[in-house]
Amino acid sequence: MGLLAIKIKLMPESPSTNLEEIKEHAKKVIEASEGNNCSFVEEPIAFGLKAVIATFGWPDQKSLDDLEEEIGKSDLVNSVQVISMTKAFG
Repeated sequence: MGLLAIKIKLMPESPSTNLEEIKEHAKKVIEASEGNNCSFVEEPIAFGLKAVIATFGWPDQKSLDDLEEEIGKSDLVNSVQVISMTKAFG
């Protein structure tokens, strides 16, 4: 089984949304879904709005659809978008 390096963009509901809460929620969901080595950066978008970019390892045999849906269930997250998927190992 191989490993993918995944990057997803999490857009908050508003510029005043607590990004740390989004990161905590995303990390819990990613790790509970067999993802690992999760890291986050904030990316300025416009007018004080910042996106959270999550990078993590993901099993290549597993779909990302359920993960995207679960992260998107948070009231803090407006949208979830996969921006990069690269074969890491295997």
